[in-house]
Amino acid sequence: MESMTARIGARIREARKARGMTLQQLADAIHKSRASMSKYENGEITLDVQTLHEIGQALHVPAAQLMEACTPEEAAPRPTAELAARSPFFQADRLYFYFYDGRYGRLKSGVIHVHKGEGSGGEARASLSISAVTPAGRSSETYYSGQVVYSDMLIRFSFVNQYNALEEDLLYIFNPLERRDMTEGLLCGISSADLMPCAFRCMVTLTPKEPTEEFIRSLMITKKELRRWQKLNMLIVDNQLFK
Repeated sequence: MESMTARIGARIREARKARGMTLQQLADAIHKSRASMSKYENGEITLDVQTLHEIGQALHVPAAQLMEACTPEEAAPRPTAELAARSPFFQADRLYFYFYDGRYGRLKSGVIHVHKGEGSGGEARASLSISAVTPAGRSSETYYSGQVVYSDMLIRFSFVNQYNALEEDLLYIFNPLERRDMTEGLLCGISSADLMPCAFRCMVTLTPKEPTEEFIRSLMITKKELRRWQKLNMLIVDNQLFK
């Protein structure tokens, strides 16, 4: 009979492959060696609670789900159609978008419109308008158009500035497995303002948010995060509510 350690390892492997992660990428995400990660998946090492929690965070799967007494097939991610039936981020035709632009010291907000029934395959058409939030109100808007592609774990928007076709932006957001009003994401591209690569942590919500000081602080990158990213030489955005 298969041991619980082996079952948990098999479930970790299934979740990792479902996310398209390599063994090395998962090992790097939890600061372990590839050899140790391989032993976890093969059931050769009994996982401690802290490591299991870190693996769950890296895979965006609750640790409790990795420990449930079921087969790996039963624990595999649900098909997209089933997730779409219960995910408000799949169903929404309007989303609200926020990030803090440290270059100008301003909160920027926008509205994403998803045009259902337009596009081909797993894509749909989408448009985005962004404005800066200032003490005097909001600045003039910048408009983008593009596509959105859905998967079980991620939703990807690709936008082009309607007034500058050379400015393209990618927005990746997590599709939460649990029901909640907001999710984190990453906005990245080449800035036409300073001609440099840029990436912003962002928040996408189902309902508008007030630009409070606490909300703005939650969009800023902390020194602790910078130290971690510098060590890994990469930018990471976790699928967790901001602290």
